[in-house]
Amino acid sequence: MSSPKDGENIFDELAGGRTKRPRKQRSFFGHSAEPMARSTFDAEPMPDLGPEMPRFGRFLDTARVGVILTLVGLVTAIGIPLQWLSLKLHLPSRRLIPMLYHRIVLSLIGVRRRVRGVPAEGRPLLLLSNHASWLDICVLGSLTPLVFVAKSEVSRWPLIGLLAAFQRTIFVDRQRRHATGKVNAAIAARLSEGDPVVLFAEGTSSDGNRILPFRSALVGAVRETFEANGQAMVQPVCIAYVKIQGIPMGRSHRGIAAWFGDMDLAPHLLEVLRQGAIDVDVTFGEARALDGEVNRKAVTKASEDVVRSLSEASLMGRITPA
Repeated sequence: MSSPKDGENIFDELAGGRTKRPRKQRSFFGHSAEPMARSTFDAEPMPDLGPEMPRFGRFLDTARVGVILTLVGLVTAIGIPLQWLSLKLHLPSRRLIPMLYHRIVLSLIGVRRRVRGVPAEGRPLLLLSNHASWLDICVLGSLTPLVFVAKSEVSRWPLIGLLAAFQRTIFVDRQRRHATGKVNAAIAARLSEGDPVVLFAEGTSSDGNRILPFRSALVGAVRETFEANGQAMVQPVCIAYVKIQGIPMGRSHRGIAAWFGDMDLAPHLLEVLRQGAIDVDVTFGEARALDGEVNRKAVTKASEDVVRSLSEASLMGRITPA
């Protein structure tokens, strides 16, 4: 399965104008890929991790992937009806089941999280995160009950759209140029219910080696939330994929985890399953309580600076163990 290939960047659409950048394929929950996010990866082919394994080793590798897919399918088959029932009856478990599902999936794949900091206790809470891979959904979703914002096309993807809906995802219709107000209202409503909402503020997925500029179009939901609740909090979050099979990734191998540009989903997913043993750092920055004079551009830029600093520290190994 590959992601859709046409359309403009959602954040440029919602800002009321069309971008003149070349059209690129988009990320799982993001949007059109920036050329700069691919330059380094395309410039140098990703080197092999080692010599090709013997035929029997390849057979065992394939068998391992098959077992993982079977177990993930089993967990999904059990989780979907449970979540459907929880949503239908508005049970508290509707928030817990997705979190448990993501934890099981990460465990099966072999992704190990190292978390620093915690989500702020104050509510409403908007989390502004960088975005490098479809794995980001599982990584963040495994930490605490929360809600994502995704482009509306995702809702039509086989199985993935169903899982996104059961995560209580807020879908954005990128074809509607003046949809910002309604989307912000939907985000504000979910925030007011006490659910932390995650925005992948770059508007696309990167190659995992850098942080792209954060976009502020949907951060305006914080203003509506403040008007409705008298308070709101924004917290930056950094996701950094740092090791593969216990060895620091480096720039060249970060594409094993990162999913961006023209990468198809299925081959990338199988490669992640084949490699396994991925280490990811998740760092929560300091939350900021906002007052009535919310400047979404200033809030967005401040969060971008924090995430960029945290990303550099993680990728360079300068963050102390949790």
